Order: sequence, then structure tokens, then C-alpha cells
Amino acid sequence: MSRADHAPPITAVLGPTNTGKTHLAVERMCGHSSGMIGFPLRLLAREVYDRVVKLKGASRVALITGEEKIVPKDARWFLCTAESMPLNRDLAFVGIDEAQLGADSERGHVFTDRLLRARGREETMILGSEALRPMLKALVPEADIQNRPRFSTLSYAGAKKISRLPKRSAIVAFSAEEVYAVAEMLRRLRGGAAVVMGALSPRTRNAQVAMFQAGEVDYLVATDAIGMGLNMDVAHVAFASLNKFDGHRQRRLTVAEMAQIAGRAGRHQRDGTFGALVEQGPGAFMPEEVLAIEEHRFPRLDFLYWRDGEPDLSSIDDLIAALEARPGNRALRAAPEAVDLAVLKRLAGEDWVRDRVRSPAMVARLWAACGLPDFRKLGVDPHARFVGRVFGHLSEGSGHIPHQWFADEITRLDTVAGDVETLAGRIAAARSWAYIANRPDWLADPAHWAGRAGEVEERLSDALHLGLTQRFVDKRTTMLLRQIGADTRALPVVIGEQGEVMVEDHPIGRLDGFRFIVAPDARHGDKRLLLAAAERRLGDERARRGAALAGADDAALSLVADIRSKPLLTWNGLTVAALVAGPSLVRPRVKLDPALDCLDSAMRTKIATRLDRWIADQTRSRLPALVQLDAAARDAAASPALRAVSAALVDRAGLAARIDLQVAVDGLDPAARKRLRAIGITIGALDLFDPRLLKPAAALWRRALLAARTGTVIAEGPPDAATVLARGTPGATLESGYRQIATQAVRIDLVERIARAAHDARAGRRPFTPDPALATSIGVAPATLERLMAGLGFRAAPPENDRPRWIWRGQTRAKVVPPPRDNAFSALADLALFRG
Repeated sequence: MSRADHAPPITAVLGPTNTGKTHLAVERMCGHSSGMIGFPLRLLAREVYDRVVKLKGASRVALITGEEKIVPKDARWFLCTAESMPLNRDLAFVGIDEAQLGADSERGHVFTDRLLRARGREETMILGSEALRPMLKALVPEADIQNRPRFSTLSYAGAKKISRLPKRSAIVAFSAEEVYAVAEMLRRLRGGAAVVMGALSPRTRNAQVAMFQAGEVDYLVATDAIGMGLNMDVAHVAFASLNKFDGHRQRRLTVAEMAQIAGRAGRHQRDGTFGALVEQGPGAFMPEEVLAIEEHRFPRLDFLYWRDGEPDLSSIDDLIAALEARPGNRALRAAPEAVDLAVLKRLAGEDWVRDRVRSPAMVARLWAACGLPDFRKLGVDPHARFVGRVFGHLSEGSGHIPHQWFADEITRLDTVAGDVETLAGRIAAARSWAYIANRPDWLADPAHWAGRAGEVEERLSDALHLGLTQRFVDKRTTMLLRQIGADTRALPVVIGEQGEVMVEDHPIGRLDGFRFIVAPDARHGDKRLLLAAAERRLGDERARRGAALAGADDAALSLVADIRSKPLLTWNGLTVAALVAGPSLVRPRVKLDPALDCLDSAMRTKIATRLDRWIADQTRSRLPALVQLDAAARDAAASPALRAVSAALVDRAGLAARIDLQVAVDGLDPAARKRLRAIGITIGALDLFDPRLLKPAAALWRRALLAARTGTVIAEGPPDAATVLARGTPGATLESGYRQIATQAVRIDLVERIARAAHDARAGRRPFTPDPALATSIGVAPATLERLMAGLGFRAAPPENDRPRWIWRGQTRAKVVPPPRDNAFSALADLALFRG
């Protein structure tokens, strides 16, 4: 068998956007014992990190980007930017996202290197667009290439002016200036917009997206960063332009780039649309572009950019030669000179740099310093001077950057004064210092300074979010009310399908069931006006919902019987009533939720009647014995003893100690006993009970009725199907069907089974040895069994062959000598004869 037969599988999943490729990779990674995925954006890595932390826990998930490093000591799953992937780790799964970026002139060589070298011990997954297929066949021929179609349809909606864009639209621009201009126009025309750009910190980006997702704004203005899988609920993508500056020249987007961005419209199986803001000119789509995007047909890639991922570090000249070397594969093309290489060449021309770089270790340190990204977009020469200063400190003395310089620069940035552009510039500068702090050997105390840089970035991010919101979002409800005036009757209230309450397409709140909730961005003084308008105009909708509740099907109603909460009734998930004490345990009363006070009394009566009928039907179905016992307790034709036993059993939810009912049980005649057996009641040696009530579903319903009677929260019950519990375990009580014996609590039906077995095994008054298998199979300890046998009327006899033996005492109750009363169970011995 060849070595290739043992190679771990490599799977390539290709397809357009909205295919769930990233979600699939995350699922596959989490299914392995360890794993790593490299992403194109820090924002996307952070988003997936947060998702995996919820699945695996923060102590086992790592995030590694240039400016942020969270690596717990027990980390097993790593979410990284492509540049920051630690390829020296032995991990079961490795994934590369958006691998088609290998054709990007600026970062392509990084993705190509990961495509060629990043491998998982058990599985490798490559995600990308269909255009990558020929490159995979040429460079990774062993890969199993799979295609995933888009979940929903993406269609062209034509050109629309900003004032006519549909809600849940994202407008894409390709410069900060253009983003701000579009957002300002949306503020004036449609009330506001959220802003998302790749240069934003994850904190600012998440705050802006949360505002859009929550419906506080209906529009989002973004750069092409949203095309890289960021998770947003967008229905329509509008292009403000179809040209971008790619770092070298202004050019038109490729069809693949257009599709990558347009594909963010639609979620899962919900269709999306795309379009432009102009009908003609360079900003408009051409028919062939529209057709290609709708049918997901794009030109295949015929090369990827490459640069040596493990260059020769023998000397500066060897390093530069390796980085400028040409690939030997036809499918690869030498990468254009990137910023890090341009900085390296400039520093290589400095005599002081060459004097200090005389060993491979120092060459590696210089190359690491050149990798410091130009977050501030200063250009090669200013950035090279900054990197030179950093390397100067790294190559002298202790090899650490002076903490005073770091502290002074961070302090200088730690101010939230200024406009949006100023704050964005400070965040970009803070990212440089965060990158430095996250190098393990560049500072004497990197953990401290990484935390300090993170704090500054967080404060600046919060200030930037506030600044963006203040600049590009109006308080629409307040403005609308000011235009209309204080006369709430002039407000045309409309209710959407999801309960959103709108005035002239502006959301002012939502109707959650029967309760109107004012929009959170409404000022305190305006809330009274909105409430008054809603109360006056929403009466018809509430009446319609009330009628639907009064006629609800059984399937739409449910009892919420969660522990540590009071028993509640819900209608399609909405809380509409609570269970409270009634005439008896099985006849509780329904108390309507205060939110239903908005309905008239006749409607509330109809709803209460419907809920009462549902509770009665459910109780009859789930707890039939209790319902029949309740009827027997009120049956004038029944004997007094039967009525007394029935009432007591109902009061105790169908489970009662025989000692407490002994007088009444003794008074039962054969007909009464037969009726109890027909109901399902077992008259045991120690307890009276219906075995069906011990099943988990019935037991939970019982606890709900008991909580309703006492007005308390539902008690925690025993684990499902438990036979024996340790004393003190939640639910280890007779009320839950467990009898406490010695240090254990044994389920009462099993106590009865042991008692019956012992009684059947005895031979008159001669010593006998009961079969220990039954007690052992149940989990009853020897000490528990000994105490139980004594309580059942047996006394210990001399053992035979080391096996315990017992003698039936057979005394009447009055003559029984009880064992020492060292626990509550001992008191049962004088009444524990086999009767009934």
C-alpha cells in the first residue's frame, strides 16, 4: 500500500456565498479533538471565535490575530487570521477560508502558502469559490473537491436611489470618505444607518451590527469587508460604486468580487437581491455581469500568487533573494512586492541594520519586525522609519522595546475626544501597539502591555461607536412625533407580521403578545405619547388575538413546568396565565397574566374558561388516578373510609404513607379496596400510591400542581428513572415517591416489591434467607435492607453460610417492639404488617 493511502483526507468545499461553507468547517473542526481555521479578516476570526467559545468553553478555544492573542494553556481549537496561523502545531483539523484570495495581489501569497503547507493530522478543509477549482487540481491534486450550491436565490433588483432602497439594505462603498457620505445621506433621507468597515475594531463593528440587527436602523453602509462571510441579516445589497483602489490603481471590480459582496444578501433559504444606485455610467452593472452573478458563473483562476513561506534566514541578502524567488510551478506567479518586503529592502540599505544583523536569529528578528502591518496606511517610507525604530530596540540591550516609549504612545492615544475620523485614526495606531504587545519576546512584560493596549482600543471603540451613532443615526421616533405634534390621534399606527408597530414605516415599538413595548430609543417624554397612541390604536389587534386565544387548539397551549419557576400557561410560547390554588389539588384555578388586562371582561372570561377546560383535560389525561380519587372523595354513596383515603391521597398528590392513613385503611371494606385497585392505587405494606405517578412526565405534572396550590416555585425532582438516591438528594422525599431508609431513599414501588418478595419467601416462623438479587439489582445497600426488613416485621436470625437470615415475628401491631428510634423510619415498625 502506498504512503498516499495513509495520507489524511483533504476536502475542498467550493461554491458561492450563502452556502454555509464556514459553518460546515466550524462543525467539522469541533468534531475533532483539536483544530484550527485561518480566516481572511480579524473581524471574522473574532466572530467565529465567539461562536466556538459557546460550544467548547473559553478555556479550550484560542484566538490569534495580529493585534489580539487569547491562548489558554489548554487550548485545542484555534481561530486565526491567515497570516497568524501557527503552522508548527500538530492539530487534528486545519481549515483555510476564502482560499481564492491566493489571487489577491497584496495578500495572495499568504493564502497560497497556507493552501500548500497547512495540513491537519486527520483532516484538512479548503473553502473557496468555484473559481479556485483549476488551481486546486493543479496544486492539490489529492483534494476531494465538493460543490455546495447557494441555499437561496440571488437576483438583480435594478438600480434604486438611496431614498427608495428597501429596508434591511446594505450599501457598499470602497473608501472611508464614500462610506461616510452615503451614511450621511441615509441619515437625512431615511433616519440613519450603521457603519461597518474593515478598519473598525471588532468591538465597534459588533456594536454597529447589533444596532442594525436589532432594527434600530434599517440600513447598513459598509466596505467590501462584508463580502468575507461576516454574519448579517441583509436582504438587499446596493453598490454605491463598482470601482475601487486596490493599493496600486483605481480599477473596476471583477465579477467574482461583485458576486462575493452581492452574495451577502439573503440568509440561508431566504432569497436576496442586489443592485446599484445608478442606472447608467461606470457605477452601473452590465448585463453580462448581472447574468454571471445570478447564475454563479465566473472566470476560473489560472494562477495564484506565491512567495516562499519558509525563506532562507542565513543573511539579509539570502532572505531577500528567497522572498523574490520565482515559483517553479506554472500555476504559481511570483507575488508583487508587499509592504513587508519593501520595508525590509529599505532597512537592508542602512549600515547600522547590517551591522546588527549578522546571525540567522537576528535575520529572523528583523523579518519579524518588517511584518508589523501598516495599520495607519502611512506608506512605505514612513512605515519603514517606524519599523526601523522598533527593530533598533529589538536588536540592542535586552532586546526589548522600552516600556516608557510604549507607555507614552499608548497614553497619547488614550483620549476619546475628537470626531469620527480622529477616533478611527487613533484606533489604527492602537492596533500597531497591540500587534507589538502580542509578540511574545518584544516586551519585558507583554501580557501587561497587551491588556493595556486592549483597554485603550476598547475605550476608543466605544467612543467611535457612539460617534458613528450620533453622526449617522437620528432619533426617528422623537423627530416624527415633533413633526406631528402631541395629538396622538394623528399617528397612523400599523402592525407588522412580527408584531412591529410602525408609524409611516418608522418603528416606534412592538406588540409582544398583548403588551406594547416602546422602542428603546424613544425619549422618556415621548414614551407617554407613544403608549397613548398605541393603547388607542391597538385595541382591534388585541381583541383579535384575544379571540384567537379563547379558541386556541390544545396543541397551541402548554404548561411551563420548569424547576425554580412557578407553573405558567403559555399560548404559542407567550405566557398568558399562571396556575394558582383551587378547590382541590386537581382542580387548580387559572389566573390570567396582567398583560391581558387590556381586554374587556367578557373576553377575559372566555379565555379563562378555555384555559380551565384545557387544564382539566390535561389533568384527566396525565393524572387519571388523582381525578378519579377526587371524584371518590366527593361521592356521597362511597363509604366514609373510602372518602377519607381518597381525599388524603388527593391532598398528597397520590402518594401517602400507610401509617398516616392506617385507621382509614383498616376501615376499608372489600368493595372499597376493589374500587381503589380499579383506580390504580396500590395499598402497600408501607405506602399507598399509583405507580404511574412515579413516571417522569406524571411526576413533573404532580409537582406543578403542588406548586400551584402553595404558590411557590416548582420543586426540583429526582433524576428520571432513579431507583435509589442518597439521602439529601433533591427529590429524595416521600412527596416525590422515595422512602428514606438508613442512608438511602428507595422508590416506594421498589420498597413494596422487596416487601412482597420477602413475604413470599418466608416459611411460617422458621428462619429463611431472602433472595438478595432483587435488592442488589435495585441498588439497595445491606444496611438499608436490614433496616427495611426490621421495619417490615422481621427480626434477624443467626446467619447461615455467612448469609443473613430472618424470622417473621408475626405479632400483632400492639405487641411489636419497635427498634431504637434513631431515625424517622424506625417509627413505622409497629405498623408494618402485610395488609391489603
